[in-house]
Amino acid sequence: MAQPVYKLWQARFTEAWYQLPREEQQRLLALDAQVLETAGGKALVACSAGWSNERWPYFGVQEFPDLASVQRHTEALVELDWPRYF
Repeated sequence: MAQPVYKLWQARFTEAWYQLPREEQQRLLALDAQVLETAGGKALVACSAGWSNERWPYFGVQEFPDLASVQRHTEALVELDWPRYF
């Protein structure tokens, strides 16, 4: 039986993100949540830590049912060009 996979992520928005109109930023954030759910993952925690960490102002932990779902999630984010922005 597959064991759950816990993924720790650290991130920051790129300059490309700040060039997007606010509506496009909101659309991409909504799509991010959708692809996580579609891949079978769930967000356990998401934190804004910019007050204490300038390099990685955001971090979180996600839970996936197995490694294949992590891979599906990563592929979906790449298709959205998410690494360009976050």
